[in-house]
Amino acid sequence: MAITAQMVKELREKTGAGMMDCKKALTEVNGDMEAAVDFLREKGLSSAAKKADRIAAEGTTEIVVNGNEAVIFEVNAETDFVAKNEGFQTLVKELGEHLLAAKPATIEEANESKLENGLTVAEHISNAVSKIGEKITLRRFEVKTKTDNDAFGPYLHMGGRIAVLTILEGTTDADAAKDVAMHIAALNPKYISRDEVSAEEVERERKVLTEQALNEGKPENIVAKMVEGRLGKYFEEMCS
Repeated sequence: MAITAQMVKELREKTGAGMMDCKKALTEVNGDMEAAVDFLREKGLSSAAKKADRIAAEGTTEIVVNGNEAVIFEVNAETDFVAKNEGFQTLVKELGEHLLAAKPATIEEANESKLENGLTVAEHISNAVSKIGEKITLRRFEVKTKTDNDAFGPYLHMGGRIAVLTILEGTTDADAAKDVAMHIAALNPKYISRDEVSAEEVERERKVLTEQALNEGKPENIVAKMVEGRLGKYFEEMCS
């Protein structure tokens, strides 16, 4: 398979490894991006457990709270510069209010739903694109509800680069809910607990860690014990 410059660039963005190392990794695994990430990690050239999940897109995240309802969502653009555009900021505000009011179940349903101006979300975004000059997409969203006995904890980090919405049940302490959200933003865990990590992912991580240890020259009779210890650290980083 031909290894393109775009593939090398994507792998570098995901792992932080050097261009030549990325090209070699892709060549070794015949262009398989996921396998190339593992290859670099096994060689000690990347600590990309989290970076591999990074989305190569700009834009912003936002949270809108109204009483016992809230929506957290992401709007993508081509450059980070557009996030400062007044028209883009207005669009994001309008989308948040609409998502909270309409409560669509999917992105497809959201794009087809109509705003008060009679346009669908897709049409409204298209109009904004023609004015702003960049491709803009509603990427994902979650609508959440709580009771009067619960607390929302909305938190935006770095002006919307990261957004976290927590719900603390059985307490109305909004400050505590926000503190939890800030903690999550700092750690960026993928799971709540170890039980949520699939057996396939655990086995994949165990294989990578085993290859790392062997490549470091560690004796085979202690590699298994080392790997289990490193798996524990992996769980600490991946789970909140």
